[in-house]
Amino acid sequence: MKRRNFITKGTLGAFSALLGTEIVFGHSIPLGYRPLALQDPDPFKLFQKDSDMIVLNNKPWNIEAKAHLLDDKITPNKFMFIRNNGLIPENVDASDWSLTIDGESVQKSKTYTLAELKSKFPQYTYQLTLECGGNGRSEFNPPAKGNQWTIGAVSCASWTGIRLKDVLEDVGIKEDAVYIGYHAADVHLSRNPEKEPISRGVPIPKALQDETLLAFQMNGKDIPLAHGYPLRLIAGGWPASASGKWVNRLSIRNKVHDGAKMTGTSYRVPCEPVAPGEKVADEDMCIIESMPVKSLITYPKSGAMIKEGQSLHIRGHAWAGELEVSKMEYSIDFGATWTSCTIEKPANRLAWQHFTTKISDFPKKGYYEIWARATDSEGTSQPMLLPGWNPKGYLNNACHRIAIKVV
Repeated sequence: MKRRNFITKGTLGAFSALLGTEIVFGHSIPLGYRPLALQDPDPFKLFQKDSDMIVLNNKPWNIEAKAHLLDDKITPNKFMFIRNNGLIPENVDASDWSLTIDGESVQKSKTYTLAELKSKFPQYTYQLTLECGGNGRSEFNPPAKGNQWTIGAVSCASWTGIRLKDVLEDVGIKEDAVYIGYHAADVHLSRNPEKEPISRGVPIPKALQDETLLAFQMNGKDIPLAHGYPLRLIAGGWPASASGKWVNRLSIRNKVHDGAKMTGTSYRVPCEPVAPGEKVADEDMCIIESMPVKSLITYPKSGAMIKEGQSLHIRGHAWAGELEVSKMEYSIDFGATWTSCTIEKPANRLAWQHFTTKISDFPKKGYYEIWARATDSEGTSQPMLLPGWNPKGYLNNACHRIAIKVV
């Protein structure tokens, strides 16, 4: 059999990465053949995810966590949500990876190999909160189209990479630059190479923040393939769609980036409140930037029972996009009264914060709900009920709540 009949080195590497082990005799796999282990994949093994994760979709893969799985201060891979818009690239070869900077507002287009990026620029590590803009969509009524995320499309991992601003300074950008747009190696669901599944970006001020990274490690190891290996843009505190995976090109734009999913109802909400179900003209939609204040009770999980007279420890995380969380409270009487929790400072800007408290004032046996409410550094608190309806069900930051029984 001629060499052209065998799979490429890059594809073999991608298969091995998906399986988490070497494919012995992989050089003999015929062109176009997909190993059995990947023909009917078990997503939990395929992506090294905990079996309690919830698969919402397999084309593309979209997987979320349950609240109690997000109890770690730094989210491990096995509990991190996956949000994809297209097919995961299969021919990833990090040794041959490059990043091109181009666009109307670049001084001169330039291409770096991944090795050059790692060696030329200082490396930084930050804990950064990433949340899907549609996290909580399942609660909207009228229902919003899209994956019906509940509460688990959020994470805070430790990301290592180089600052985007250092690369942009090295390339040189013109004074009229207003936006950067990313392009990546993922494949449109139609497999039409002319179509990009998603191509979003951020304004220049966000691109120049210290914490905006071109990352190549997650939690101290190479980024898993499903999370953007070998190079990912990370823009913490903004909808995670701004943190492009498998990035191989950045365009410096003299206008708001107009790539796939930057227009219409994609990652945009009405600039002014509208009635549920109301149609909104494109010109009245605004791009989502910083995510709103929000919190999550991660311990105990809903359904817990304690004995009468016992205290209940609770803990969780809170985050507020570009801001800090200044106050954390809980209620056991459906929001009639609130009591403060202890809230820690973030490990660094744009990391989520951890809260704890001990509840000792359950008056008698019975059913209770524990509601959590965060307030950001500008004094804005989470709403107790679903906030403003919008066509795609974005930005649901209503109070998280768990049910318990005192027996």
